[in-house]
Amino acid sequence: MSDPHGRRGDDKNAGINRRRWLQALGVAGAAGMAGCTGGDGTDTATDTPTETEGDAMGEDTATPEGEIEIPEVGGTYNTVTSSPVDTLNPLYNTENGAGTLIGYALDMGYTFGPGNEVIPQLYDLTTDDGGKVWTAKVRENLEFGGDYGQVTAEDFVYLVQELHQAEWASTAASSSWPSEVTIEQTGEFEFQIELPSANLLYPQTYDPLLYPIPKELLEPYVAEEDDKGLQENQELLELEFSGNLGAYTLEEWNRSSGQTFSRNEDYYMQEATDINQLFENAPYFETLESRVVQEQASRLGALETGETDYAAVPPERVEEFDSLDNVSVYLIPQPYNEVCVYNMRENGWNAGPGNLFREKKFRQGLGCAVDKQALVEGVFRGYANVEYTWQPRWSTWYPSDADVPEYGTGDLYGQDAAQSRIQEAIDNTEYDYSYDGQGRLLNPEGDQCTITLYHSAGQNTERSMAEFIAQEFEQNAGIAVEVNAIQGSQFSQEYWQQEVPENADELEWSNGSYNAGPRDKATSANAWDMTVVFGLNTYPLNPLAAEVFFQKDSFYNPYGYYPSWDAATLWEDANNAESTEELNEIFSEIFVNIADDQPMGMLAFPSSRSGYASDIVGPAENFFSGWDFPAWHREE
Repeated sequence: MSDPHGRRGDDKNAGINRRRWLQALGVAGAAGMAGCTGGDGTDTATDTPTETEGDAMGEDTATPEGEIEIPEVGGTYNTVTSSPVDTLNPLYNTENGAGTLIGYALDMGYTFGPGNEVIPQLYDLTTDDGGKVWTAKVRENLEFGGDYGQVTAEDFVYLVQELHQAEWASTAASSSWPSEVTIEQTGEFEFQIELPSANLLYPQTYDPLLYPIPKELLEPYVAEEDDKGLQENQELLELEFSGNLGAYTLEEWNRSSGQTFSRNEDYYMQEATDINQLFENAPYFETLESRVVQEQASRLGALETGETDYAAVPPERVEEFDSLDNVSVYLIPQPYNEVCVYNMRENGWNAGPGNLFREKKFRQGLGCAVDKQALVEGVFRGYANVEYTWQPRWSTWYPSDADVPEYGTGDLYGQDAAQSRIQEAIDNTEYDYSYDGQGRLLNPEGDQCTITLYHSAGQNTERSMAEFIAQEFEQNAGIAVEVNAIQGSQFSQEYWQQEVPENADELEWSNGSYNAGPRDKATSANAWDMTVVFGLNTYPLNPLAAEVFFQKDSFYNPYGYYPSWDAATLWEDANNAESTEELNEIFSEIFVNIADDQPMGMLAFPSSRSGYASDIVGPAENFFSGWDFPAWHREE
């Protein structure tokens, strides 16, 4: 999967430290996972908190007091993934799985711990003027590998000014550093970031997260403006410069079978015992092995036999694995939703003329076609919550007091609710779509409308979800759906991303392959109708970061959504809010509008069902599980 905003896959580990590599994008992201709900089929899934929601933010996490025993170093931590990665270049990677692997060997500036505490890693980011100017103090014990020497503030400033803010460079973090944001070095180990306007939640946007990259390594490519050469640089691809900047060191990368990492005995966070006493001699495994195991059955078999210390557990097998003596299953709150994304670009809706996905009433009709409670209970076996808008229920920003329309539940579910809205939509078009006596939606040629729905190959839960959606669309919307499996990386490259038009400079906007231009002008190489390949990040720590999903000219709009509400003004108001109270009020209005407009089928927040070897000490059932991964160890 190559996507800057989304996550996907039953095999993805939950944990802030595994996802924080993703900058302000919402997909493939940066934070945690979760949820588990019950219900008798009459209540909505959000009426009952999940088992993990009570402490989703980790505020009740106990802090060890007094002296603690430092674990012995030894052994191997084994993990498995479902597919190989395309690159480990930290400057250009936009894939969640690769971000996890990069994170083993290379930290970013900071992370988040229980209670939404900002944990300084490479630098400590603070403000004393209400959030307009932020000061980063770089640790003085950071060392690059090779002959690159000590990490200083100059390396970070050069990276931003000469790459992320340069027009010639297509780095993954470029959208996080618009020209209106200024960065300057104010000391050998200090730099300042000045924003156009104050933002007290700036760290939670993930924008100021930076990788440490040697200035000396970058300079030849900057001089030649050689974007392609930098993407192919061997030191970046193999993380050869990482020095003491990560818990582990990449030793071997077999492109098809996996990676081997060795313990970094000089890891800089060993001096950060004020944050966690267990960092004193971290990390505690001599080696870390990540293997590519494409079949879910084989990954689960490895977890059961002890060949791997981690594997995601599908909903239908949670109880089975949790009952094993050698496995513990953690349900971890997470921000990623399950969405059925509609292609509103010119090569979407291939069932007939026009593009019905562009009609708000049509999307509302599709929202009424899927029984979300049944999806949660059937496909996810209750280990999920229904989603109605762009926040999980446990978020402090969730609009609990607002009148959020609950599509897919109660009166907003079923054939009548779906087809009446779809009828309104087709009456609003110039094309002669109609329903026949059997409740089938016919195109102008008299054939039943048939569309495609893509899901990730090898992901059984995702396949089941796609099949359930297809059945519900057929029954309630009268639309036939062909379900197709595809590799996530292939879908991203050939369907999700657009081909940048040759006349991009003449377009109203062209912001890279994830929004190469207006939906009538820029399309992907292949046509597609719907997908559940990617789930998206709802950013419960700071929903401001989710703005990118709901602006037609943002740098991330693969699906060609044009809001029918004044999204630009509301997001601008939110970005300029001067208090939490004001921000809450604006977010409430935004989330109601999103629920009403149905930009995509917002379905569920599944739990991260993470199966670990029972002797692994470290995982926790809160949103921030994994922030302290270097301190994880095996119980004696």
